[in-house]
Amino acid sequence: MKLPAIPITDDHIHIDPANGRGVEAAKDFRRSGGTHIFLVAKPSWSLGIEPSSGEDYREVFDATLRVAEMVRETGLVVYPVLGVHPAEMNRLAARMSLDEAAGVMMAGLDLAARYVEEGRAVALKSGRPHYEIAPEVLAASNAVLYHALELAADCGCAVQLHAESGPCTDVVDMAERAGIPVERVVKHFATPDTPLMPSFIARHEEIPALARAGRRFTMESDYMDENARPGAVIGPKSVPRFTRRYLEEGCITEEDAWRIHAGTPSRTYGVDIALP
Repeated sequence: MKLPAIPITDDHIHIDPANGRGVEAAKDFRRSGGTHIFLVAKPSWSLGIEPSSGEDYREVFDATLRVAEMVRETGLVVYPVLGVHPAEMNRLAARMSLDEAAGVMMAGLDLAARYVEEGRAVALKSGRPHYEIAPEVLAASNAVLYHALELAADCGCAVQLHAESGPCTDVVDMAERAGIPVERVVKHFATPDTPLMPSFIARHEEIPALARAGRRFTMESDYMDENARPGAVIGPKSVPRFTRRYLEEGCITEEDAWRIHAGTPSRTYGVDIALP
């Protein structure tokens, strides 16, 4: 079955010409029916950068924007998402105090927010480590996350949240205190029990049932584009292919597909997703 004439959006994907297939992966997505991607900045260490200040993240963000321009040349619509990966806390804390590490990460997010204000990116990324950490590391990480939520509220943009598997219900209160609507806090690699805006990995078995129930969510591949881990998390063709499968098997309707790939991400990120 050929995909109907609808946008197909990957809400969280990395394209890495230095360590992976680069534009060829983006071309695979497009050939499979993909039209739009939210291109998420990779961690600083992927580029060999060891930040000591917020300004050091500029190289990471500028590299992401250069990749975005390369990918746009394939005909895809690209929305950059910039921020600081929560796993940077542990790496930074190996070289400085926790307070200093949190300060560097917050300053990096301040810089990312300026890119959003300038119209060069559409959203921030932040979060907390998804693995077990010491209580003091969790507290510092939550402080960074709250800072990201406040910045997003000021910018009027969304935040993609990297965090532990599960509902992350405490983030609802954080979002309310920061002044950002909960539906603009996107839980990357979500589970259905989250009260945040879920972005489900394309193969998630609950997608058909949730779509039929009218649940608002997006789909993602979390493709890492690293030659050392080919196909991780799932490949760049995955979002179009799973969407096609769900349509072929009658698991979702074309209306559902429009809501997943156009209506929901447009409303969440404040963009206008339509057929290019």
